[in-house]
Amino acid sequence: MKSFISDIFRVGISKILIILSGFSTSIIVARTLGPEKNGIIAALIVYPNIFMTIGSLGVRQSVTYFLGKKKYPEDEIKRGIVQIWVLTSFISTISCFLLMFFFSKSLKEFNLLMLAVAPVSFSLFNTYCSGIYLGKNKIKEFNAVNWIPSVITTILSFVTLVILKSDISGYLLSIFLGQLMMFFVLVFRDNFLGFISVLINVDLVKNLIRLGTIYAVSLLVINLNYQLDIVILEQLSSDFEMGIYSRGANIVQYLWQIPMLFSTIIFARSSSSKNSFQFSLKVSQLLRVSLLVIGCISIVLLIISDWIILGMYGTAYIESVSVLRLLLPGVLILTLFKVMNMDLAGRGKPWVSMKAMLPALIINVVLNIILIPKYGADGAAIASTISYSIAGLLFLWFYSSEVQIGIKEILKFKKSDIAPFKGVISKFI
Repeated sequence: MKSFISDIFRVGISKILIILSGFSTSIIVARTLGPEKNGIIAALIVYPNIFMTIGSLGVRQSVTYFLGKKKYPEDEIKRGIVQIWVLTSFISTISCFLLMFFFSKSLKEFNLLMLAVAPVSFSLFNTYCSGIYLGKNKIKEFNAVNWIPSVITTILSFVTLVILKSDISGYLLSIFLGQLMMFFVLVFRDNFLGFISVLINVDLVKNLIRLGTIYAVSLLVINLNYQLDIVILEQLSSDFEMGIYSRGANIVQYLWQIPMLFSTIIFARSSSSKNSFQFSLKVSQLLRVSLLVIGCISIVLLIISDWIILGMYGTAYIESVSVLRLLLPGVLILTLFKVMNMDLAGRGKPWVSMKAMLPALIINVVLNIILIPKYGADGAAIASTISYSIAGLLFLWFYSSEVQIGIKEILKFKKSDIAPFKGVISKFI
């Protein structure tokens, strides 16, 4: 358990960088562009985010699983990654552009659409490659793939928006360059140019896609629960309401970096674990600690939410305060899913999440359609909280059944839960 907790603290540094850079970027964008243009940005990036899930085909997760189980040599997997990426990046970029152009109500500017879809190809490659590090338990390298683009985007956003006084295009360009730079780092660091080949290992590619597709469908349903509120807001409401919602949601969703800190390591270790039952007991312990930490932070956020919104974004975003408060209960309950799902996904069982997330998604869509026309951003927040709560509680039930650990045992907090953390914190300090 100590090595497990030590991994968490090593990953924690990169998560802090991601949170700090994310907050910094959101402040820069919010204060320089205003609610309406922030709403346009939210609408522009939501479609590429969805297509990232579809285009990724779950390859990162399947790569992690096959490397962890040592089913294929690493060189063969790298060659397969390059071959899959060439096809998926082309299809995903073109499809995403066409969907945005024809389906969106307001996104018709060609240059903004091109900038919005430009990062998709490079993000896919970076995502695929990160599965190699996760499968080899190289947590430090895995997290670098996440925090380096985030930090670069923050720096470039400051340059383009504050110094150069550019508009939405400046921020979109910053996102693109962040992913592009990470792409070149990975290509040359791991010599991916040497793995370009027309000789296809059909068995490997087929198995990567076959298992990955299950992950991808599961991840798509999960991400639609997070993203569809923006899509429906864009169709049924205004740019202003999208901007208000995106700023409130942006803050509370960073709470998930805490369970995601655990989830990264859970997925990597679960894929190679020899004793699944004992590992699930550790996951349950980490879940209880996550709920305690996020619960305490949520109470603080609830009390000082108006100060946070006004301090970070200014008076133009005062209506984001209610969005933040309405989302907090759902974000807390969905922590159940965020932690436990990675255990089952690491065992090659991503479909279990579908049993919880699909009903929640249907409820989310119905509630958004009913509530957004009347309540705008607040309606989207209410719909999301109800959906998140249903998904978290349903998944707790299914997880308990899968791992044969009672719900009471999973949730009952023990003094011993924090003992390993105390030891590592003392050593770290």
